[in-house]
Amino acid sequence: MKNITFFMVTFLIALLPLVFSGTATGASTDTFKASFADAKWNGITVPKGQQCKKFGGTDPSTPRLFVQGIPAEANAIVMEYSDRSWPPMDNGGHGKIGYKISAGTKEVTIASVPGHSFKLPEGFFIIAPHQSPGWDEPGAYMPPCSGGAGNTYYVTIKAVVLSPEKTDTFKELAQAVLEMGKY
Repeated sequence: MKNITFFMVTFLIALLPLVFSGTATGASTDTFKASFADAKWNGITVPKGQQCKKFGGTDPSTPRLFVQGIPAEANAIVMEYSDRSWPPMDNGGHGKIGYKISAGTKEVTIASVPGHSFKLPEGFFIIAPHQSPGWDEPGAYMPPCSGGAGNTYYVTIKAVVLSPEKTDTFKELAQAVLEMGKY
């Protein structure tokens, strides 16, 4: 009986770290997430008028974003706009744009950036302009521009620590992907 009692007590003591893990360490249960802050973006279909000017877009811009669960050391959010259906414009081919935040920011709503322009609102910076200036107007961001062929567009959102010397060099801390929809 002593052996069984000893075994049970030892087993229960061994389980204690699993039961209480994360509760006394200050570990956060928040996760990095992004969502649209504009109801017209539903992730299924690119909203009418938000396509490139070549195909009738009217003042197209990036969707407003709500980002939460930002790691404490992040000092910027990077958005990479892509067309999953057209490899030359995938992986940020529609533009890579950054937005500076203060370290310790936990959540932020990121404003829209106009398409077909290099003039960005305060706090934003260009990491790489869109990769097809000959297809439509040049700029930091090219809105969906497949002509309605059903291409799939998405944005990769990254929490980063920028290099003090260059805004195109950073350490990625967290990442989320939002489907912008088909056009």
